[in-house]
Amino acid sequence: DVTGVTLDDLRDYMVHQAHLKASSRGHKIRAIKSLFRWCEDEGHVLPNPTRQWKEPKLGQRVPKALTLDELEWLRDSCRTPLEHVLIEFFFATGCRVGEAVRLNRRDIDWQRSCVVVVGKGNKEREVYFGSKARIWLSRYMDARGDADPALFVTQRAPHRITIHGIQGVFKRVAARCDLADKVHPHVLRHSFATTLLNQGAPLAAVASRRSSLNRVAEPPW
Repeated sequence: DVTGVTLDDLRDYMVHQAHLKASSRGHKIRAIKSLFRWCEDEGHVLPNPTRQWKEPKLGQRVPKALTLDELEWLRDSCRTPLEHVLIEFFFATGCRVGEAVRLNRRDIDWQRSCVVVVGKGNKEREVYFGSKARIWLSRYMDARGDADPALFVTQRAPHRITIHGIQGVFKRVAARCDLADKVHPHVLRHSFATTLLNQGAPLAAVASRRSSLNRVAEPPW
């Protein structure tokens, strides 16, 4: 009977879940709160005892980056132009996956080896790519036989690729070199930043993702 449940009852229940990680306890709390929101909407529970219930705070994890050896294993595991171009583009630019899926062919400035992406807060920034990314972008464009305006498209019935589609490509390539548990698009964003820091880029510039940060040092990629 949910009508007699109090917030203290729920907190006592969670005391017995202390063996779980904070993230797992958070999942449980969200599930319970969802149930009681539904009960409140249906008029079964008034007031909702979970309104003031806070989820446990999660510790800040240090972002993990690929080593240069792991990056080379990933490159060697690519089999299609799409796989190659996605690996090189994400490592060279440090783009978020959501930024990449919105790009169009016309957004590329081939003369300056750069592209303008729209990031968080609808803010534009200019990012640059090196020779490897440029070569694979060119090969990828030459291999395409479609007229879709999107920069990155699906291989079957070409149309703009989704975030899930890009994640699937990374997962497929990473599985071939036993890096499936470590590789996803955002890891290359961290790897990009780590490489810049190792070359002497100012931490503030890397953290703020300024438009010029890709040119702080001659990229090794």
